[in-house]
Amino acid sequence: MKAFWTILLLVCSNTFMTLAWYGHLKFKTISRFEALGMTGIVLLSWGIALFEYFFQVPANRIGFRGLGGPFTLVQLKIIQEVISISVFILFTLILFKTEELQLNHIWAFLCILGAVFFTFKK
Repeated sequence: MKAFWTILLLVCSNTFMTLAWYGHLKFKTISRFEALGMTGIVLLSWGIALFEYFFQVPANRIGFRGLGGPFTLVQLKIIQEVISISVFILFTLILFKTEELQLNHIWAFLCILGAVFFTFKK
């Protein structure tokens, strides 16, 4: 059950982080944000990223083997990276219609999944 909650919290965390890191690229298309300068965009993104920590910190504490969780620190990081890239791909395809998922992107993602395999291999 701890593995499930860890992964769910990491998905939530990475959704907020992806929005904070890349969502501001779409803010110009939203009328109430189009007048924001760089400082305003940074502060808005920082505010969004704050919510990422409300999910990331508990996910790591629940999932870390040293605190009774099922994953080593390296496994947690690899899981987080796979989730991060997965959320980013969905985010890109849904919000940025001009971006295309290409074959080399798929190969790169498969290499990352290979990292998961080798990280969990005994």
